[in-house]
Amino acid sequence: MKKKITLLFIVASLCLFITDCFAQQTGNASFYNHRFQGRKMSSGVPYHRDSLTCAHRTLPFGTLLEVINPKNNKKVIVKVTDRGPRYRNRIIDLSYAAAKELGIVNQGIAQVEIKEWVFNPYYLPLPIPFDAYGLFINVKSAAETLKDVQIDKKTVLK
Repeated sequence: MKKKITLLFIVASLCLFITDCFAQQTGNASFYNHRFQGRKMSSGVPYHRDSLTCAHRTLPFGTLLEVINPKNNKKVIVKVTDRGPRYRNRIIDLSYAAAKELGIVNQGIAQVEIKEWVFNPYYLPLPIPFDAYGLFINVKSAAETLKDVQIDKKTVLK
């Protein structure tokens, strides 16, 4: 009996691990029509065509998704602010700006891959403190930089 419970626990753990590792969806995406401009979405926020937002059926509002167009390898990060799409053959509805970034405006519907985007600070480009000749450049600390900053209170407090 203990062996069966242990085996069941191991299988359940593996299933959770595998679904978390491969939590990527592939399917069709479309974008909002211009007539939805200014209308409230399910989250209560009005739709604006220049914002990078999307509609997804199940993910919670505020989730950031990375959407990739596999045909041209363009990527965009969008925020879930609405429920949808209405049609079953689509997995996501994008705002006009997001569709334009992916290059799917002329097609109307395109195959995309979506996955949840997680901020990773280790991928940020770090400035290299060397010049073109490979010599070390003295970099000021934040405290040293703040000492050099002069604030004119008369101009700021107007």
